[in-house]
Amino acid sequence: MRAALTLLLAWLTAQAFVALHIPLPWMLGPLLSVAVASMLGAPALSLAPLRNLGQWTIAAALGLYFTPEVTALVLGLWWAIVLGIVWALGLGWAFGQWLCLRNRALLSGLDEPALRATTFFAGAIGGASEMTLLAERAQARTELVAASHSLRLVIVTVLIPFAFTFSGLHGLDQMPATTRVVEGGGLALLGAATGVGALIMHRLGRANPWFLGSLVVSAAITMTGHTLSAVPQWMSNAAQLVIGVSLGVRFTPGFIHTAPRWMASVVFGTFAMVLLCAGFACALGWAAGLHPATMVLGTSPGGIAEMSITAKVLQLGVPVVTAFQVCRLVAVLLLVEPLYRALYRRLKPGQV
Repeated sequence: MRAALTLLLAWLTAQAFVALHIPLPWMLGPLLSVAVASMLGAPALSLAPLRNLGQWTIAAALGLYFTPEVTALVLGLWWAIVLGIVWALGLGWAFGQWLCLRNRALLSGLDEPALRATTFFAGAIGGASEMTLLAERAQARTELVAASHSLRLVIVTVLIPFAFTFSGLHGLDQMPATTRVVEGGGLALLGAATGVGALIMHRLGRANPWFLGSLVVSAAITMTGHTLSAVPQWMSNAAQLVIGVSLGVRFTPGFIHTAPRWMASVVFGTFAMVLLCAGFACALGWAAGLHPATMVLGTSPGGIAEMSITAKVLQLGVPVVTAFQVCRLVAVLLLVEPLYRALYRRLKPGQV
């Protein structure tokens, strides 16, 4: 009943956002309404299987953009993707330094290693669950790390679509999906193949398995020049809705009272990161010959699914954005813990 009522609230808000012509209505409507309801004490609930299904669906649709011609273009941008990864690691470290500088008094009860771990993993531009797990291993304040990532993700997910829509930056994509025709048999085959890919990723214990597994299979099929079917619009809308709900339920009643100074630092730092990423994206877009709006989405400190959905709905270089975001996530997950150890290997527990 809790899940059903949450979905009803999300659907009603999405319909209202559609009527009001608000950008990304099927994701932002549920996200904002469920977040507000949850913080007010309503028993909102997101079912993990529905969230996984939503990520699976969105990834299958995004994979359809990776035609042979588009794949060749993306591969030719390898140097820009590497620069984007270096930028993300450096920006995350700088964000962590900012959090440490602003909140040392708040975290005065922690020894130096725990303080550095808390701020470093809270600032890293990666998945919330993965960064929280790494922070736990380092004996950091995991609730502050999780809150930082949740707030950063929501700010970026809401801010960028509104900014792009009201500035007229949409409909610039020169790389449309291979087909807009829905074929029943082809859709079933696409669903089965991408589902197997997601299950394999899940069994291997990879991050974001339902998204990455489905994306890899769908893109691999499209790269060969084969087209099975488009993903129906209603399925894409439903997927955005459940993803929005899964983001909204992170904001519990206690979230408001989570170290106000810490949260204020996260808000300020996130806005600063968005502005810095916009400047970096414009320079990188000029060097790569791509539209700055596409590069802003590709380098923004948001999540893969959220930024890729934004690119898809606003028609802003979907394959490029997806490739940048996926490569960054994989690189951060592989490099952020070794980077932490290299930076703070001299710190020992108990040191203040």
